Amino acid sequence: MFARLARWIGFATMMAGVGGAVALVAGFGLFVGRLPAEEAPFDRKADGIVVLTGAASRIPDAIDLLASGHGQRLLITGVHRATSAREISRLLPLNERAFACCVDLDRSALNTLGNAIEAKRWVHARGFRSLIVVTSSYHMPRAMVELEHQLPDITLIPFPVISEKIKSEPWWSSSATTRLLFSEYLKYLFAVVRMNLDPDFAA
Repeated sequence: MFARLARWIGFATMMAGVGGAVALVAGFGLFVGRLPAEEAPFDRKADGIVVLTGAASRIPDAIDLLASGHGQRLLITGVHRATSAREISRLLPLNERAFACCVDLDRSALNTLGNAIEAKRWVHARGFRSLIVVTSSYHMPRAMVELEHQLPDITLIPFPVISEKIKSEPWWSSSATTRLLFSEYLKYLFAVVRMNLDPDFAA
């Protein structure tokens, strides 16, 4: 009897593991399938713009949005403490005036949750009611859930930045890109689970 019970428990555990793996892979497919493959025309405006540092093209795209009048001010969150405002502005010679006028730097955030918390402080200090969110396309789902959690009453408008590598080749053809996307998918799941288990965490 005990041997039969042990076999049944082992079989049930194995089936649960297989089911979990299938669900994880299916969820990853949905996650990747919803990511934009190319940039679309953007004509939205908001009170402010926030860009989460990371991939190289995020900040120039955010500055372009600011210079084009899509927002009143820009927050660059997650700036390395050793990086000066002058160093960043030198990378954007065509938009130095917009940078000097209307850009704020946050050096406190160390991760996406920190980015969202600092964006919350900035938005409330400025009295903004809407925000354009600039980050990489694969990072946007996690960035949006973190920001929505911190800023439930603020209109958030995503501006996904698509890397040249993702534009030029299918993600499944590169093991590095596949690992990057799957890692981001797991981080997204962790963020969603964390918010459901502890909705008041860092809110």
